[in-house]
Order: sequence, then structure tokens, then C-alpha cells
Amino acid sequence: MNSLDRFVERVQSIWGPLSSEVVAGCQQQLDVLLKTPVTEPWLADLHQQASAQQEMYRDPVNGFVLLAHTEPEGLYRPPHDHGRGWVIYAVQHGEIEMGTYARVQDPDGKVKLVKRGSSRVRAGQTQVYLPGDIHDTHCISGPALLFRFTERDLKKEDKEARKLTRYVKQGGDWVPASQCAPEWLKS
Repeated sequence: MNSLDRFVERVQSIWGPLSSEVVAGCQQQLDVLLKTPVTEPWLADLHQQASAQQEMYRDPVNGFVLLAHTEPEGLYRPPHDHGRGWVIYAVQHGEIEMGTYARVQDPDGKVKLVKRGSSRVRAGQTQVYLPGDIHDTHCISGPALLFRFTERDLKKEDKEARKLTRYVKQGGDWVPASQCAPEWLKS
């Protein structure tokens, strides 16, 4: 049994509804997975293929998903949340800066983001985001290989429930993309 199989088996054994214990247990298992020697064939293949995204495992019973991403240095992903889902990022190689934001509403009712801060997530480290947390990512040392563990299929969640929120820069502020009118409507 390789380290990826052990990861899946251990996460299945601790899985349950969102709780501090489940999140900590999954994070601990990702910490172990990050220590996998690059000589294990599945990890060596990930490094060699350097795919932008590759599904590593999808649990048919519990619904959690483990993805691997290879990101080039400089890649920036604007602020977003994960809807009703929670996620753990685990950096296997490289370094990612992750900013966190608070969603605030102006007196006129417009929503914008206020940046709380940022942290650098280095190889061997993980970062947890719970439902409603807003963050961005910026690859500052790459190519970076990171795992993204999600408690549900976020693409399906976004397509069906439209619960994920993405933000765009407008007038110097990050605002919900849904709050922005298309350019052709502004003229």
C-alpha cells in the first residue's frame, strides 16, 4: 500500500460531519501525505506530468475529493470562497501566498472585501478554509505542487447550487462578480 492509499483509508476512517476533529484529522493526514518521498511512483508521476489539475481520489461514499495542482510561479487566483464546502490546501513543493478577506457591506448596500492579511504556505505546510472563508492564492515560488482536499466536489457544487462566490477588482475594490454589470450594459 502506498502513501496515497493510506491517506484515503485513514480519512475514510475518521470521516463525518464538519467538526474540529474531522478537520484536524484530515489536516493531520495531509501533513503525513506531504512527507511522501518523491520516489513513490504516483508522486514522481505528478512531478513529471506537472498537470494544472489532476484528480487523485474521489470518495464514492463520503464525497470528498483530493486534487493535485501544479502552478507556475506568478499564478494568481483572485479572492473566492468555497460556498458550503471546506477545503485544505497542502503544499508539496514550492510556496504559495494566501490572503484572507472579510466581506463587508457599505452603507449604500454595496459589498466589498477588506484584506485581513496573508500567510506564506511552504512545502510541507497546510492551510484550512471553512465554509464562508474568503481567500486568494499567489504562487510565489514555483512551479508549486499542491494538493487541494475538498469535502465535496466544488465544481459540481458551483454548477448546481451556485453557492461559490468569486470576486473581481472594480474601482480598486474586490467586489462579488455578480455585483458587476457587463461592460456593454454600462454604456
